[in-house]
Amino acid sequence: MITSNEIFKKAEKKYPLFLRSVVVGDSFERMSIPCDKKPSKNLAEYDRELHDILSQSKEKKGYGYSVLWQKVKNRALGEQDFPKEIYFETEMDFLKFLRKESEVARFRDNLGKILADFPIMKDWCTDHPLKVVEFSDKWVKIIKVLDFFRKNPYPNLYIRELPIKVQTKFIEQNKGIIGELLDIIIREHVNADEKEFERRFNLRYDDKFLLRFRILDNSLCQQYLSGIEDISVPIGQFRLLDIPISNVYIVENKMNMLTFPLKEKSIVVWGHGFGVDIMKDVVWMQKKRIYYWGDLDAHGFQILSEIRSHFPQVESFLMDRETFDKFFEGEKGAETNVEKELCLTHEENEMFNFLKMNNYRLEQEKIPYDYALTRIPQ
Repeated sequence: MITSNEIFKKAEKKYPLFLRSVVVGDSFERMSIPCDKKPSKNLAEYDRELHDILSQSKEKKGYGYSVLWQKVKNRALGEQDFPKEIYFETEMDFLKFLRKESEVARFRDNLGKILADFPIMKDWCTDHPLKVVEFSDKWVKIIKVLDFFRKNPYPNLYIRELPIKVQTKFIEQNKGIIGELLDIIIREHVNADEKEFERRFNLRYDDKFLLRFRILDNSLCQQYLSGIEDISVPIGQFRLLDIPISNVYIVENKMNMLTFPLKEKSIVVWGHGFGVDIMKDVVWMQKKRIYYWGDLDAHGFQILSEIRSHFPQVESFLMDRETFDKFFEGEKGAETNVEKELCLTHEENEMFNFLKMNNYRLEQEKIPYDYALTRIPQ
């Protein structure tokens, strides 16, 4: 026979469905609990089971589940009362049995506050009622934060600068739930490709990655940067770079960046491997000539493909078969299992497949400096 503890667990599983009914405004309907578990064949054990189920019932406690009995003849026990149905007749019976009266009262109160300010969140509350419960004591502050972003979807401030009447540490500690809701409330303003909270919701942030580059034109260095030519800046500041350059060279080897020859109206960027992807949102680069020099291995061409997917005008140099044949010394690279089609020219794709198939590698620093100087695009 089903036990009172099992009834409790089955009722708990129905609790989220009950909360959803509150959100959509449905009235409470009689709630049945499956009770098809057979009783023990031992009479003493049956009596114990019977006492257990009755002890927590509405009949004994004045609230909770009701039991509809039926008399059944049992070969081992004789004629006995077996539960035909276990059910909660009223909402109060259900909530008092689960000890959820206060919790549901707070749920209704918070639900009213949420939907009064943000009717758009009704579907979210319906789908995630337990989250409404989980953050029960935080909704007043969460609503203040959401309201600020609704009115100011592009704050361009650090979290600590936000003029909201909650401790900014509260936002930092609750980014998960706040971000989940901002995705709904300011959907059209969200940077959907970004995962970090600050980037996704147009806040200022401390860049973890510094982009290093050199200005290759001395006159530009003097005119705009007091002669400074080797610079490391957060990517957010690199996006704001505003000097009259025409060419951007990207190299993977730091020493090649440091020794890159001077060129008019040009800069050279240390790509830092797959870190080149952080440049994808640098709008001003879309109108520049971009040249890429990576290692002659499969990964080098994957990086070339990645940056070309953002800047179709990118041209590669010193990544050809002639250079490889001149300086290859038998070095092996890291294996790659990439299967997707890459953004490469026909010649580049042939070179990529050749390197991938043989797992060959020719690093940039193995190419003599004098030779490299003759192959840098003007």
